[in-house]
Amino acid sequence: MNLTNCTTEANVAVRPKTITEKMLISVTLVIITTLTMLLNLAVIMAICTTKKLHQPANYLICSLAVTDLLVAVLVMPLSIMYIVMDSWKLGYFICEVWLSVDMTCCTCSILHLCVIALDRYWAITNAIEYARKRTTKRAGLMILTVWTISIFISMPPLFWRSHRQLSPPPSQCTIQHDHVIYTIYSTLGAFYIPLTLILILYYRIYHAAKSLYQKRGSSRHLSNRSTDSQNSFASCKLTQTFCVSDFSTSDPTTEFEKINTSIRIPSFDNDLDHPGERQQISSTRERKAARILGLILGAFILSWLPFFIKELIVGLSIYTVSSEVADFLTWLGYVNSLINPLLYTSFNEDFKLAFKRLIKCREHT
Repeated sequence: MNLTNCTTEANVAVRPKTITEKMLISVTLVIITTLTMLLNLAVIMAICTTKKLHQPANYLICSLAVTDLLVAVLVMPLSIMYIVMDSWKLGYFICEVWLSVDMTCCTCSILHLCVIALDRYWAITNAIEYARKRTTKRAGLMILTVWTISIFISMPPLFWRSHRQLSPPPSQCTIQHDHVIYTIYSTLGAFYIPLTLILILYYRIYHAAKSLYQKRGSSRHLSNRSTDSQNSFASCKLTQTFCVSDFSTSDPTTEFEKINTSIRIPSFDNDLDHPGERQQISSTRERKAARILGLILGAFILSWLPFFIKELIVGLSIYTVSSEVADFLTWLGYVNSLINPLLYTSFNEDFKLAFKRLIKCREHT
C-alpha cells in the first residue's frame, strides 16, 4: 500500500543509489513480483479448472488470489521502477491511478483475509445451519462488500489530490499526509479493525477446534451410534476449516451422509480403543490446528503491522522515516500477497492435486 513512499518527509535526505544497489534491488523485487504473479495465477487456474474446488469457500480464496494478482501486476512493477529511479517519470495521471489502485487492492487483500476468517468461524461454530447458507450468492455478496469498503477507504484522497498543479510534472508520486483524520480513518479501516476481528475470530476458532477434537477423541469409539454422527460431522468440518483435510474433499459443506460415511474408517475406529491413543491423536490435531493458525496470523501481522505502525507515527507527525525504510515496509506488506496463496491452499489435498494436474498439463504442452 503506497501510503509509504508518501510518508517520507521532504527534509529527510535521500542518498542516491549506486548501480550495484539498483541491480540488487531490481532483481530481488522482480523475483518477488514474478513469484506473486505465478502463485496467484496457479490458485485461480486450479479453482477454475477443477470442478471439485467449485465451492463458496474456495470462491473467497479465488477472489483473494485475483486481488493479490492485481497487486503484482498493477502495483509492484511501477513501485520497482519508482524505487530504482528515485523519481517519478510517468506523469501526474498515471501517478494518481497507481496510488488509487495500490491503496484499493492492498486494502481489499487485507479485508479478504477478514471475510475468509469470518466464513471459517461460521463454518465451525454453526456448521449444519451455515452449510445451508454457504452459497455462491453469499460468497459473491461478501466479495462485493469487501471491494466496496476498500474503495471507500481509498477514495477520499482523490478529492484533495485533484487540486494539485499539473505543471511542472511531479518528480515524486506520493500521498501527502496533511489530513490527520484521514490517516486515522484509513489505517483503522484498512488494518487495525480487520486485525482485531481476525484475532478474535481465529481465537474462537481455535477454542472451538480444541473442544471438537477432544470430543471427537473421546467419542470416536462410539462412532456407530447416531449421536456420534453429529460429532463426526462437526469434526470433519473442523478439519476443513483449517484446510488440513484428512480426506479428499475440500469443502466442509458436503452432505451429511457422504461425510459421515467417509470418516467412519473401521481400522481407525478399532485402533482407538485405548483412551491414551485417542488423547494422543486429539493433541496432535490440536497442535496442527494451532500451528496453521499461527502461520496465518503470523504472516499477516509480520507483513502489515510494521507498515501501519509507521503510518500512524508519520501521519500524526510523531516521527519521520527515510525513503529506504518506507520502501522496505511497503514491500514487506506486498510480500503478504506472495504468502497468501501458499498459506490458504498448501494444506488442502484438493488444491495439491489440482496443482499437480496443472503441472502435468504444462509438461505435456
